[in-house]
Amino acid sequence: MTDISDRKILQNTSSLATIKSMLSKCRSAARLHKVIQNEPRRLISTQEVIEKEEKYAAHNYHPLPVALARGKGVFVWDVEGKKYFDYLSGYSANNFGHCHPKILEALQQQSGVLHHTSRAFFNDVLGEYAEKVTKLFGYDKVLPMNTGVEADDTACKIARKWGYRKKNIPNNQAKIIFCSDNFWGRSLAAVSASTDPSSFEGYGPFMPGFSCVPYNDLKALETALSDPNVCGFMVEPIQGEAGIKVPSEGYLKGIRELCDKYNVLWIADEIQTGLGRTGKRLAVDHENVLPDILVLGKALGGGVYPVSAALANDPVMLVIEPGTHGSTFGGNPLGSKVAIAALDVLEDEKVAANAAKMGDLFRGELASKLDKKVVIDVRGRGLLNAIVINQNYADAWDVCLKLKDAGLIAKQTHGDIIRFAPPLIITEEELNQSIEIIVKTVNSIAS
Repeated sequence: MTDISDRKILQNTSSLATIKSMLSKCRSAARLHKVIQNEPRRLISTQEVIEKEEKYAAHNYHPLPVALARGKGVFVWDVEGKKYFDYLSGYSANNFGHCHPKILEALQQQSGVLHHTSRAFFNDVLGEYAEKVTKLFGYDKVLPMNTGVEADDTACKIARKWGYRKKNIPNNQAKIIFCSDNFWGRSLAAVSASTDPSSFEGYGPFMPGFSCVPYNDLKALETALSDPNVCGFMVEPIQGEAGIKVPSEGYLKGIRELCDKYNVLWIADEIQTGLGRTGKRLAVDHENVLPDILVLGKALGGGVYPVSAALANDPVMLVIEPGTHGSTFGGNPLGSKVAIAALDVLEDEKVAANAAKMGDLFRGELASKLDKKVVIDVRGRGLLNAIVINQNYADAWDVCLKLKDAGLIAKQTHGDIIRFAPPLIITEEELNQSIEIIVKTVNSIAS
């Protein structure tokens, strides 16, 4: 039990410095530490958090008005202590939940031993990580990076160099095909491939040799790939920012066949869809196909450290030679150790199977219980799902605000779509509780 005198100490404390000075006055420092850990600490209000961020941070995001201070499993708490279901999972970086003990243990242990060396030297963890990730996904080599956009950019560089070295494309004439409504980041290369004006307007001139075809359209893809100067085709197996667009059955197999036919590298951007999110280890596993270049990120770092990767077999990857591509932090021992732990959790805790089971339940319940006047569509795969809101009733942003008030945070993607992507460790009981919040909140809009 927490002693009343200890509680009074906390209530009268205004700074960490004061807390430390009071430790010696407590009968038990351990007891006070327990109080600090378990008691809600209102050192700052939500409004103060928002005002400070808006004053000092660039205005390149428009967050929901919630100020988060703590997370555990599928839940987060704001600075006032209110608890929420997390249905964004850090854009799927937190596939394994907040503060997963195995991932935190790896982070803490390695950070106290060796955290960064650069690739100027060998370290004793990168090889272990490289062996694990390549064997797990079936490739010869991995090129380690940090963020998703870096790994996608890496894949494009590999494809271009392969095009010149192996396909004999004339110098500076290589082309890469993308899909309309793609999203793979905010770099100049990424926005050069974008069809979303909010991403590319004001940032020209753009990368040459990039063009788009409609998503889920094999006929249009074949026309584009027939150009002998095309070296690569990059696609999300399920489009995320576009609104959780799931392709028709056979689309991924068709991509594999067409890329083989025209000698083009297929780059699968699995940064959001990979690592169990769609109910399989990878989204391409739903059609049992293997891309030429696989790109991973987000959950590869367990939500605690930026880790990304491009994987390929030797005939493709070995066009990259020493000094021709790299990253200061890519492959560092801390990130490598965290990635090993994340992959262990993925496999040992069977999170993909849980995502498949919970996803089927989630979509089934929403499809049967949501008011069809308000919700036009329920779609997704595994625990990457979305609902489409009838804007005659509400905008997706307004629905997200109502969900927040009810204890669940999610984020819209476009004006009429809400993405639902909780951590893959969610239990059936937790899922049913969150379904109840969603159904009650959305259906109240029609009344």
